[in-house]
Amino acid sequence: MYQFKPVTKQDGGKLRKYYKTCQYGLCEYSVGTKLMWRQTLHPAWAEIAGCLVVRNTIGKETVFDYPVPGPEGDEDAALAAIEAYCLEQGVAPVISVVPECKAARLLARYPYVRVSDIRTWRDYVYYREDLQLFAGRRYSGQRNHIKKFRAQWPDAEFRPLTAADGDVIERFWQDYEAEFPKGNNAKARDELALAKKMLRMLDKPWFLGGGMFDGDRLIALSLAEKCGDTLIIHIEKALYSYTGVYPTLVQAFATAFGDGCQWINREDDAADRGLRTSKLQYGPAKLAPKYRFEPQNELLRHAAEIPELRTERLTLSALTEADIPAYNALVLDGERNRWWGYDDVGGLGGPVEERSFFEVAKRDFENRQAVNFAVRLEGKLIGEAVLYRFDCRGGAELGCRIDSAYAGYGYGTEAFAAVADWALYKLHLTRVVAKCFRENQASYKMLSSCMRKNGEDETFFYFEKLV
Repeated sequence: MYQFKPVTKQDGGKLRKYYKTCQYGLCEYSVGTKLMWRQTLHPAWAEIAGCLVVRNTIGKETVFDYPVPGPEGDEDAALAAIEAYCLEQGVAPVISVVPECKAARLLARYPYVRVSDIRTWRDYVYYREDLQLFAGRRYSGQRNHIKKFRAQWPDAEFRPLTAADGDVIERFWQDYEAEFPKGNNAKARDELALAKKMLRMLDKPWFLGGGMFDGDRLIALSLAEKCGDTLIIHIEKALYSYTGVYPTLVQAFATAFGDGCQWINREDDAADRGLRTSKLQYGPAKLAPKYRFEPQNELLRHAAEIPELRTERLTLSALTEADIPAYNALVLDGERNRWWGYDDVGGLGGPVEERSFFEVAKRDFENRQAVNFAVRLEGKLIGEAVLYRFDCRGGAELGCRIDSAYAGYGYGTEAFAAVADWALYKLHLTRVVAKCFRENQASYKMLSSCMRKNGEDETFFYFEKLV
């Protein structure tokens, strides 16, 4: 399993290796966003199959960015690693802030998926030339504001900011807070505190800083980062007492740092009415969508309840309260279950109680993570077949165990084949897989009779059945 490392300032250079050429054009695919919002996103990263994979933990939810490939990156392998990680952790796979250019790839990858595109998340993306020139009738307002600013402060000039400007920047913050219009807004105060921290990182080579000066006084500043053909503006602040300074700063910054970029991304509006109004007034070329993909498994779509399956000798159906004694005996048969491959007792995470295993099976189906079939002979539970590890790509794993008193009669093969057929033809899976320990000749024989062998390693033989 891949190890994810929390994003820190020291990781900026390694992340930039991927972000500097990334063409997704969204602010989340930048070092600045990862650092500025790390207390909210809790981002952690790993390099997988030549790609940067970022895992975010927002509240109690785990979500992944779309993988960012390097020169030899394999996006499909990185996505498969994300899916495997989620299976092992028992969490739903969620790929968020997916750029529009990758949406079709994920739609083709997942047979069932819930997709959302929230207006509040969308980034305001502008043509670089528009913000450099403010040409045309639609920008007459910006041009008038700049003209008034230049008339009142004719000597104001734009200069790059570096780490050596720390004292000047600190004085700017003091001036800014003195006239801060949202001083009573906790969210705005928190964002301001983050902006201050970011401006202390001007020593990092991937950040571009610049400001408008009235003499020696800094009156407006911006911090940005180039990612692919997009200049991403992380911070824009100005003294409100200098009328017209905002469009003047926007134009000067685009002119100073926009070379080589087609787009300028001024990020989202966080549902702030004032920000939305301002960003729209600058005439964005597009509001870049950020899709959220939540792959669904087939149980969610096609299994309202556990069905009853019939074979020549057996009936397979949902576990009932009356099955609890026999089911507990099956699960707690340590000698028999040495080939099961899963520690049922350890998996409880607590003491074994009479209803423990029954409740786990019930909860797994309620959450549509697995379906446990009781294998019955003349109404008596003699085993179980479990379909689990749904990969959200049309596949799932199948396991079967039979009480030792009924072993050797072919009941396992019969039950296994019945559930596999149900999974493929009623649940609409495309692939059912299974495995057995190399030493388990009985299971090897059973699986070979109804599935195709497709690999092995030092521990297991692997099998699959396809439609």
